[in-house]
Amino acid sequence: MEQLIRELKEEIIKALNLEEMTPEDISDDDALFGGGLGLDSIDALELIVLMEKKYGIKIKDPKAGKEIFKSVRTMAQYVNDNRTK
Repeated sequence: MEQLIRELKEEIIKALNLEEMTPEDISDDDALFGGGLGLDSIDALELIVLMEKKYGIKIKDPKAGKEIFKSVRTMAQYVNDNRTK
């Protein structure tokens, strides 16, 4: 799971063009939206695309997305449980 968390951090940095950040700058359990990383709705769309392209996961329900993208750890758990790639 730790390797998947690191991979997700690297993918988030790449997908959202957070060039000034490193995976170490992102806490596993900090909120991705609002406080924490401070992502917005456009970033959410980018993360949905990332999940589909990289892991074969389609997120159709916005409410589910809110739970999945709570933190990097919750994303990793969801990917671990649902990936098709």
